Amino acid sequence: MLGKWLKKRVRGGDVPRRHAVVLDVSATAADGIIRKLVKAGYEAYLVGGAVRDLLLGVRPKDFDVATNATPEQVRAVFRRSRIVGRRFPIVHVPVGGETVEVSTFRSGDVRHNASGRIVRDNAYGTLAQDASRRDFTCNALYYDVIGGEVIDFHGGMRDIAAKRLVMIGDAAERYCEDPVRILRAVRLSGKLGFAVDKHTAAPIARHVHRLAGEPVSRLFDELMKILFCGQAEACLRQLRLLGADGGVHPFLSALQQGLDAGAGVVVAALRSTDARVREHRPVSAGFVLAALLWPQVRVLWQQGMDGGQSAAAAMNDAVMQIRGTFERDWGLPQRYSAVMREIWLMQPQLANRRGARAFRLLAQARFRAAYDFLLIRAECGEAAGDLAQWWTAFQSADDAGKRRLTDALAAAPSAGAQPKKKRRRRRKKTAAAPVAEA
Repeated sequence: MLGKWLKKRVRGGDVPRRHAVVLDVSATAADGIIRKLVKAGYEAYLVGGAVRDLLLGVRPKDFDVATNATPEQVRAVFRRSRIVGRRFPIVHVPVGGETVEVSTFRSGDVRHNASGRIVRDNAYGTLAQDASRRDFTCNALYYDVIGGEVIDFHGGMRDIAAKRLVMIGDAAERYCEDPVRILRAVRLSGKLGFAVDKHTAAPIARHVHRLAGEPVSRLFDELMKILFCGQAEACLRQLRLLGADGGVHPFLSALQQGLDAGAGVVVAALRSTDARVREHRPVSAGFVLAALLWPQVRVLWQQGMDGGQSAAAAMNDAVMQIRGTFERDWGLPQRYSAVMREIWLMQPQLANRRGARAFRLLAQARFRAAYDFLLIRAECGEAAGDLAQWWTAFQSADDAGKRRLTDALAAAPSAGAQPKKKRRRRRKKTAAAPVAEA
Protein backbone atom coordinates (compact mmCIF):
# COMPACT_ATOMS: atom_id res chain seq x y z
CA MET A 1 0.00 0.00 0.00
CA LEU A 2 2.81 2.40 0.85
CA GLY A 3 5.26 1.52 -1.89
CA LYS A 4 4.12 4.18 -4.34
CA TRP A 5 4.82 6.91 -1.76
CA LEU A 6 8.27 5.63 -0.84
CA LYS A 7 10.11 8.07 -3.14
CA LYS A 8 7.98 11.13 -2.35
CA ARG A 9 9.59 13.85 -0.30
CA VAL A 10 7.16 15.61 1.99
CA ARG A 11 8.08 18.84 3.70
CA GLY A 12 6.61 19.58 7.10
CA GLY A 13 4.61 22.78 7.48
CA ASP A 14 1.16 24.20 7.17
CA VAL A 15 0.45 22.64 3.76
CA PRO A 16 -0.11 18.89 4.04
CA ARG A 17 0.26 16.20 1.46
CA ARG A 18 -3.02 14.34 0.89
CA HIS A 19 -2.92 10.67 -0.06
CA ALA A 20 -5.97 8.88 -1.43
CA VAL A 21 -6.09 5.70 0.66
CA VAL A 22 -8.96 3.42 1.56
CA LEU A 23 -8.77 2.29 5.19
CA ASP A 24 -11.48 0.00 6.47
CA VAL A 25 -12.94 1.76 9.50
CA SER A 26 -16.61 1.36 8.58
CA ALA A 27 -17.34 -1.08 11.42
CA THR A 28 -15.66 1.02 14.11
CA ALA A 29 -17.26 3.29 16.68
CA ALA A 30 -14.83 6.05 15.69
CA ASP A 31 -16.27 6.13 12.16
CA GLY A 32 -19.75 6.93 13.44
CA ILE A 33 -18.43 9.58 15.84
CA ILE A 34 -16.46 11.31 13.07
CA ARG A 35 -19.43 11.35 10.71
CA LYS A 36 -21.70 12.76 13.39
CA LEU A 37 -19.23 15.55 14.24
CA VAL A 38 -18.83 16.44 10.56
CA LYS A 39 -22.60 16.49 10.14
CA ALA A 40 -22.76 18.92 13.08
CA GLY A 41 -20.39 21.26 11.19
CA TYR A 42 -17.01 20.38 12.68
CA GLU A 43 -13.77 18.91 11.34
CA ALA A 44 -13.03 15.41 12.63
CA TYR A 45 -10.46 12.79 11.72
CA LEU A 46 -9.17 9.42 12.79
CA VAL A 47 -5.72 10.16 14.16
CA GLY A 48 -2.42 8.76 15.40
CA GLY A 49 -1.61 5.14 16.06
CA ALA A 50 -4.82 3.80 14.52
CA VAL A 51 -3.98 5.35 11.14
CA ARG A 52 -0.40 4.13 11.38
CA ASP A 53 -1.41 0.57 12.25
CA LEU A 54 -4.07 0.38 9.53
CA LEU A 55 -1.48 1.47 6.95
CA LEU A 56 0.82 -1.29 8.21
CA GLY A 57 -1.97 -3.88 8.08
CA VAL A 58 -1.99 -4.21 11.87
CA ARG A 59 -5.18 -4.33 13.91
CA PRO A 60 -5.28 -1.11 16.01
CA LYS A 61 -5.79 -1.38 19.73
CA ASP A 62 -7.53 2.00 19.99
CA PHE A 63 -9.26 4.37 17.60
CA ASP A 64 -8.80 8.02 18.58
CA VAL A 65 -10.50 11.04 17.05
CA ALA A 66 -9.19 14.62 16.65
CA THR A 67 -11.52 17.55 15.99
CA ASN A 68 -11.74 21.33 15.99
CA ALA A 69 -14.79 21.11 18.26
CA THR A 70 -14.13 22.08 21.87
CA PRO A 71 -14.83 19.51 24.60
CA GLU A 72 -18.05 21.33 25.48
CA GLN A 73 -19.17 21.23 21.83
CA VAL A 74 -18.36 17.51 21.59
CA ARG A 75 -20.28 16.96 24.81
CA ALA A 76 -23.29 18.72 23.27
CA VAL A 77 -23.24 16.37 20.26
CA PHE A 78 -22.85 13.20 22.37
CA ARG A 79 -25.02 13.51 25.46
CA ARG A 80 -23.70 10.33 27.10
CA SER A 81 -20.07 11.47 26.80
CA ARG A 82 -17.99 12.93 29.62
CA ILE A 83 -15.13 15.41 29.78
CA VAL A 84 -11.99 14.15 31.54
CA GLY A 85 -8.54 15.59 32.26
CA ARG A 86 -7.36 18.76 33.94
CA ARG A 87 -4.31 19.92 32.01
CA PHE A 88 -5.91 19.38 28.61
CA PRO A 89 -9.56 18.23 28.71
CA ILE A 90 -10.63 15.49 26.31
CA VAL A 91 -13.95 13.72 25.83
CA HIS A 92 -14.71 10.04 26.32
CA VAL A 93 -17.57 8.98 24.07
CA PRO A 94 -19.10 5.57 24.91
CA VAL A 95 -20.42 3.50 22.02
CA GLY A 96 -21.74 0.12 23.09
CA GLY A 97 -18.99 -1.49 25.13
CA GLU A 98 -16.28 0.71 23.59
CA THR A 99 -15.07 4.16 24.63
CA VAL A 100 -13.55 6.45 22.01
CA GLU A 101 -11.23 9.30 23.01
CA VAL A 102 -12.03 12.57 21.25
CA SER A 103 -9.48 15.39 21.59
CA THR A 104 -9.55 18.98 20.37
CA PHE A 105 -6.74 20.21 18.10
CA ARG A 106 -3.88 21.62 20.19
CA SER A 107 -1.81 24.63 19.30
CA GLY A 108 1.93 25.14 19.59
CA ASP A 109 1.39 27.70 22.35
CA VAL A 110 3.06 25.99 25.30
CA ARG A 111 4.98 27.11 28.37
CA HIS A 112 8.19 25.50 29.56
CA ASN A 113 10.06 25.56 32.84
CA ALA A 114 13.78 26.26 33.17
CA SER A 115 14.70 22.68 32.17
CA GLY A 116 12.52 22.76 29.06
CA ARG A 117 9.69 20.64 30.53
CA ILE A 118 6.19 21.52 29.34
CA VAL A 119 4.20 22.97 32.23
CA ARG A 120 1.28 24.47 30.28
CA ASP A 121 -0.26 23.01 27.15
CA ASN A 122 -3.98 23.76 27.17
CA ALA A 123 -4.48 26.01 24.15
CA TYR A 124 -6.67 24.92 21.25
CA GLY A 125 -5.37 25.32 17.70
CA THR A 126 -5.61 24.25 14.08
CA LEU A 127 -5.08 20.90 12.40
CA ALA A 128 -1.59 21.94 11.28
CA GLN A 129 -0.65 23.05 14.79
CA ASP A 130 -1.99 19.81 16.24
CA ALA A 131 0.16 17.80 13.82
CA SER A 132 3.29 19.71 14.86
CA ARG A 133 2.58 19.01 18.55
CA ARG A 134 2.60 15.23 18.03
CA ASP A 135 5.74 13.27 18.83
CA PHE A 136 6.69 11.14 15.81
CA THR A 137 5.92 11.57 12.14
CA CYS A 138 4.18 8.19 11.96
CA ASN A 139 1.73 9.39 14.64
CA ALA A 140 0.96 12.72 12.95
CA LEU A 141 -1.37 11.25 10.33
CA TYR A 142 -5.07 12.11 10.03
CA TYR A 143 -7.58 10.03 8.12
CA ASP A 144 -10.60 11.70 6.54
CA VAL A 145 -13.13 8.86 6.59
CA ILE A 146 -15.55 10.73 4.33
CA GLY A 147 -13.03 11.86 1.71
CA GLY A 148 -10.91 8.70 1.94
CA GLU A 149 -7.64 10.60 2.36
CA VAL A 150 -4.68 10.51 4.72
CA ILE A 151 -3.54 14.03 5.63
CA ASP A 152 0.22 14.14 6.20
CA PHE A 153 2.06 17.28 7.36
CA HIS A 154 5.46 15.80 8.29
CA GLY A 155 6.24 12.96 5.94
CA GLY A 156 4.80 10.24 8.12
CA MET A 157 3.72 8.18 5.11
CA ARG A 158 7.27 8.23 3.78
CA ASP A 159 8.74 7.21 7.14
CA ILE A 160 6.24 4.38 7.62
CA ALA A 161 7.11 3.05 4.17
CA ALA A 162 10.81 3.21 5.11
CA LYS A 163 10.11 1.66 8.54
CA ARG A 164 11.82 4.59 10.20
CA LEU A 165 10.92 6.31 13.49
CA VAL A 166 11.47 10.05 13.23
CA MET A 167 10.80 12.72 15.85
CA ILE A 168 8.98 15.86 14.73
CA GLY A 169 11.16 18.89 15.42
CA ASP A 170 14.38 18.92 17.41
CA ALA A 171 14.58 15.59 19.25
CA ALA A 172 16.60 16.92 22.20
CA GLU A 173 14.07 19.68 22.82
CA ARG A 174 11.17 17.25 22.54
CA TYR A 175 12.74 14.92 25.11
CA CYS A 176 13.23 17.88 27.44
CA GLU A 177 9.57 18.82 26.99
CA ASP A 178 8.46 15.33 27.99
CA PRO A 179 11.10 12.72 28.90
CA VAL A 180 8.55 9.89 28.63
CA ARG A 181 8.89 10.28 24.85
CA ILE A 182 12.12 8.31 25.26
CA LEU A 183 10.13 5.27 26.39
CA ARG A 184 7.63 5.82 23.59
CA ALA A 185 10.47 5.80 21.08
CA VAL A 186 11.65 2.51 22.53
CA ARG A 187 8.16 0.99 22.47
CA LEU A 188 7.26 2.05 18.94
CA SER A 189 10.59 1.03 17.42
CA GLY A 190 10.51 -2.35 19.18
CA LYS A 191 6.84 -3.00 18.49
CA LEU A 192 6.84 -1.95 14.83
CA GLY A 193 10.35 -3.10 13.97
CA PHE A 194 11.29 0.44 12.94
CA ALA A 195 14.85 1.74 12.88
CA VAL A 196 15.23 4.85 15.01
CA ASP A 197 16.39 7.81 12.94
CA LYS A 198 19.92 8.85 13.96
CA HIS A 199 18.82 12.38 14.89
CA THR A 200 16.00 10.90 17.00
CA ALA A 201 18.25 8.35 18.71
CA ALA A 202 21.34 10.50 19.35
CA PRO A 203 19.99 12.60 22.30
CA ILE A 204 18.40 9.68 24.17
CA ALA A 205 21.45 8.64 26.22
CA ARG A 206 22.07 12.28 27.22
CA HIS A 207 18.52 12.90 28.38
CA VAL A 208 17.47 9.54 29.85
CA HIS A 209 18.34 10.82 33.36
CA ARG A 210 15.35 13.18 33.08
CA LEU A 211 13.02 10.20 33.48
CA ALA A 212 14.05 10.02 37.13
CA GLY A 213 12.11 13.23 37.71
CA GLU A 214 8.84 11.76 36.43
CA PRO A 215 6.25 10.24 38.81
CA VAL A 216 6.93 6.52 39.27
CA SER A 217 3.26 5.76 38.58
CA ARG A 218 3.48 7.44 35.17
CA LEU A 219 6.67 5.56 34.33
CA PHE A 220 5.09 2.30 35.46
CA ASP A 221 2.10 2.89 33.16
CA GLU A 222 4.44 3.44 30.22
CA LEU A 223 6.41 0.30 31.08
CA MET A 224 3.16 -1.66 31.16
CA LYS A 225 2.47 -0.50 27.61
CA ILE A 226 5.87 -1.88 26.66
CA LEU A 227 5.15 -5.20 28.36
CA PHE A 228 1.83 -5.67 26.58
CA CYS A 229 2.65 -4.35 23.11
CA GLY A 230 3.32 -7.84 21.72
CA GLN A 231 7.08 -7.25 21.34
CA ALA A 232 8.15 -6.75 24.95
CA GLU A 233 11.39 -8.70 24.66
CA ALA A 234 12.44 -6.71 21.58
CA CYS A 235 11.55 -3.43 23.32
CA LEU A 236 13.60 -4.25 26.41
CA ARG A 237 16.60 -5.07 24.27
CA GLN A 238 16.02 -1.85 22.33
CA LEU A 239 16.20 0.07 25.61
CA ARG A 240 19.76 -1.08 26.08
CA LEU A 241 20.66 -0.50 22.45
CA LEU A 242 19.53 3.14 22.70
CA GLY A 243 21.25 3.64 26.05
CA ALA A 244 17.97 4.17 27.91
CA ASP A 245 18.09 1.36 30.46
CA GLY A 246 20.03 2.92 33.31
CA GLY A 247 18.16 3.94 36.48
CA VAL A 248 14.83 4.65 34.78
CA HIS A 249 12.62 2.65 37.14
CA PRO A 250 13.37 -0.17 39.63
CA PHE A 251 10.87 -2.43 37.87
CA LEU A 252 12.75 -1.94 34.61
CA SER A 253 16.03 -2.74 36.37
CA ALA A 254 14.51 -6.00 37.66
CA LEU A 255 13.42 -6.93 34.13
CA GLN A 256 16.85 -6.21 32.69
CA GLN A 257 18.48 -8.39 35.35
CA GLY A 258 16.13 -11.22 34.43
CA LEU A 259 16.99 -10.86 30.75
CA ASP A 260 20.70 -10.77 31.50
CA ALA A 261 20.39 -14.07 33.35
CA GLY A 262 19.35 -15.72 30.08
CA ALA A 263 16.85 -18.58 30.12
CA GLY A 264 14.51 -18.54 33.09
CA VAL A 265 11.06 -17.55 34.30
CA VAL A 266 11.45 -13.92 33.15
CA VAL A 267 12.37 -14.80 29.56
CA ALA A 268 9.70 -17.52 29.40
CA ALA A 269 7.03 -15.11 30.70
CA LEU A 270 8.01 -12.38 28.22
CA ARG A 271 7.90 -14.74 25.26
CA SER A 272 4.61 -16.29 26.32
CA THR A 273 3.04 -12.85 26.84
CA ASP A 274 4.27 -11.59 23.47
CA ALA A 275 2.76 -14.62 21.74
CA ARG A 276 -0.60 -14.25 23.49
CA VAL A 277 -0.83 -10.51 22.70
CA ARG A 278 0.00 -11.08 19.04
CA GLU A 279 -2.68 -13.78 18.88
CA HIS A 280 -5.19 -11.41 20.56
CA ARG A 281 -5.59 -13.81 23.49
CA PRO A 282 -6.29 -12.52 27.02
CA VAL A 283 -3.33 -11.77 29.28
CA SER A 284 -3.36 -11.40 33.07
CA ALA A 285 -1.21 -8.44 34.09
CA GLY A 286 -0.94 -9.75 37.65
CA PHE A 287 0.31 -13.14 36.43
CA VAL A 288 2.90 -11.59 34.11
CA LEU A 289 4.19 -9.28 36.83
CA ALA A 290 4.39 -12.20 39.27
CA ALA A 291 6.65 -14.00 36.79
CA LEU A 292 8.79 -10.97 36.00
CA LEU A 293 9.45 -10.18 39.65
CA TRP A 294 9.85 -13.82 40.65
CA PRO A 295 13.71 -13.79 40.71
CA GLN A 296 13.68 -11.29 43.58
CA VAL A 297 11.07 -13.27 45.53
CA ARG A 298 12.88 -16.55 44.90
CA VAL A 299 16.13 -15.22 46.40
CA LEU A 300 14.37 -14.08 49.59
CA TRP A 301 12.42 -17.35 49.77
CA GLN A 302 15.60 -19.40 49.55
CA GLN A 303 17.30 -17.27 52.18
CA GLY A 304 14.43 -17.94 54.58
CA MET A 305 14.55 -21.69 54.04
CA ASP A 306 18.33 -21.68 54.42
CA GLY A 307 17.75 -19.98 57.76
CA GLY A 308 15.61 -22.88 58.99
CA GLN A 309 12.10 -21.66 58.11
CA SER A 310 9.53 -23.93 56.52
CA ALA A 311 8.84 -23.33 52.81
CA ALA A 312 5.48 -21.71 53.54
CA ALA A 313 6.80 -19.46 56.31
CA ALA A 314 9.82 -18.43 54.23
CA MET A 315 7.59 -17.54 51.28
CA ASN A 316 5.28 -15.50 53.49
CA ASP A 317 8.25 -13.52 54.85
CA ALA A 318 9.67 -13.04 51.33
CA VAL A 319 6.38 -11.63 50.06
CA MET A 320 6.06 -9.32 53.05
CA GLN A 321 9.60 -8.01 52.52
CA ILE A 322 9.08 -7.15 48.86
CA ARG A 323 5.45 -6.05 49.07
CA GLY A 324 6.15 -2.58 50.45
CA THR A 325 8.77 -1.96 47.78
CA PHE A 326 6.63 -2.51 44.72
CA GLU A 327 3.41 -1.06 46.14
CA ARG A 328 4.91 2.09 47.67
CA ASP A 329 8.04 2.81 45.63
CA TRP A 330 7.21 1.36 42.22
CA GLY A 331 3.71 2.74 41.65
CA LEU A 332 2.27 -0.75 41.21
CA PRO A 333 -1.55 -0.78 41.61
CA GLN A 334 -3.09 -2.87 44.39
CA ARG A 335 -5.20 -4.84 41.91
CA TYR A 336 -2.03 -6.31 40.44
CA SER A 337 -0.08 -6.83 43.64
CA ALA A 338 -2.91 -8.82 45.23
CA VAL A 339 -2.84 -11.35 42.37
CA MET A 340 0.94 -11.55 42.51
CA ARG A 341 0.97 -12.28 46.25
CA GLU A 342 -1.61 -15.06 45.94
CA ILE A 343 0.32 -16.75 43.12
CA TRP A 344 3.58 -16.62 45.06
CA LEU A 345 2.08 -17.79 48.37
CA MET A 346 0.49 -20.82 46.70
CA GLN A 347 3.79 -22.16 45.30
CA PRO A 348 4.92 -23.94 48.52
CA GLN A 349 1.32 -25.02 49.16
CA LEU A 350 1.20 -26.84 45.81
CA ALA A 351 4.14 -28.95 46.95
CA ASN A 352 2.22 -30.04 50.08
CA ARG A 353 -0.79 -31.80 48.53
CA ARG A 354 -1.56 -34.79 50.76
CA GLY A 355 -5.03 -35.74 51.91
CA ALA A 356 -7.87 -33.24 51.59
CA ARG A 357 -5.41 -30.37 51.09
CA ALA A 358 -5.23 -31.00 47.33
CA PHE A 359 -9.02 -30.66 47.01
CA ARG A 360 -9.00 -27.40 48.99
CA LEU A 361 -6.23 -25.95 46.83
CA LEU A 362 -8.06 -26.91 43.64
CA ALA A 363 -11.14 -25.04 44.86
CA GLN A 364 -9.29 -21.77 45.41
CA ALA A 365 -10.03 -18.93 43.00
CA ARG A 366 -6.37 -18.34 42.18
CA PHE A 367 -5.47 -22.03 41.73
CA ARG A 368 -5.30 -21.94 37.92
CA ALA A 369 -2.92 -18.96 37.90
CA ALA A 370 -0.71 -20.58 40.56
CA TYR A 371 -0.71 -23.87 38.63
CA ASP A 372 0.27 -22.11 35.36
CA PHE A 373 3.05 -20.39 37.26
CA LEU A 374 4.23 -23.77 38.58
CA LEU A 375 4.37 -25.05 34.99
CA ILE A 376 6.66 -22.17 33.97
CA ARG A 377 8.91 -22.88 36.96
CA ALA A 378 9.03 -26.59 36.06
CA GLU A 379 9.86 -25.83 32.41
CA CYS A 380 12.77 -23.67 33.60
CA GLY A 381 14.02 -26.33 36.03
CA GLU A 382 13.02 -24.36 39.14
CA ALA A 383 10.33 -26.82 40.28
CA ALA A 384 10.03 -30.60 40.18
CA GLY A 385 8.61 -31.86 36.91
CA ASP A 386 6.73 -34.72 38.62
CA LEU A 387 4.95 -32.16 40.85
CA ALA A 388 3.64 -30.28 37.82
CA GLN A 389 2.63 -33.57 36.16
CA TRP A 390 0.77 -34.65 39.31
CA TRP A 391 -1.31 -31.46 39.38
CA THR A 392 -2.01 -31.76 35.66
CA ALA A 393 -3.34 -35.29 36.19
CA PHE A 394 -5.26 -34.32 39.32
CA GLN A 395 -7.20 -31.57 37.54
CA SER A 396 -8.25 -33.75 34.62
CA ALA A 397 -9.22 -36.80 36.74
CA ASP A 398 -12.75 -37.60 37.88
CA ASP A 399 -13.56 -37.79 41.60
CA ALA A 400 -12.48 -41.42 41.87
CA GLY A 401 -9.25 -40.66 40.01
CA LYS A 402 -8.51 -37.72 42.30
CA ARG A 403 -8.95 -39.95 45.36
CA ARG A 404 -6.62 -42.57 43.89
CA LEU A 405 -3.95 -39.93 43.33
CA THR A 406 -4.17 -38.60 46.88
CA ASP A 407 -4.36 -42.12 48.35
CA ALA A 408 -1.18 -43.03 46.47
CA LEU A 409 0.56 -40.04 48.03
CA ALA A 410 -0.64 -41.06 51.49
CA ALA A 411 0.69 -44.60 51.01
CA ALA A 412 4.09 -43.46 49.74
CA PRO A 413 6.68 -42.12 52.18
CA SER A 414 7.72 -38.54 51.72
CA ALA A 415 10.99 -38.04 49.90
CA GLY A 416 13.78 -38.01 52.43
CA ALA A 417 11.37 -38.56 55.31
CA GLN A 418 12.81 -40.04 58.52
CA PRO A 419 10.99 -42.72 60.52
CA LYS A 420 8.80 -41.17 63.13
CA LYS A 421 10.02 -41.56 66.69
CA LYS A 422 7.67 -43.06 69.22
CA ARG A 423 6.32 -40.47 71.57
CA ARG A 424 7.10 -41.12 75.24
CA ARG A 425 4.10 -40.94 77.48
CA ARG A 426 4.48 -38.35 80.14
CA ARG A 427 4.25 -39.70 83.69
CA LYS A 428 1.48 -38.18 85.66
CA LYS A 429 2.59 -36.26 88.68
CA THR A 430 1.06 -37.46 91.94
CA ALA A 431 -0.10 -34.92 94.41
CA ALA A 432 2.11 -34.62 97.48
CA ALA A 433 0.65 -36.04 100.71
CA PRO A 434 -0.47 -33.36 103.13
CA VAL A 435 1.89 -32.82 106.05
CA ALA A 436 0.22 -33.31 109.39
CA GLU A 437 0.42 -30.41 111.70
CA ALA A 438 2.33 -31.00 114.84
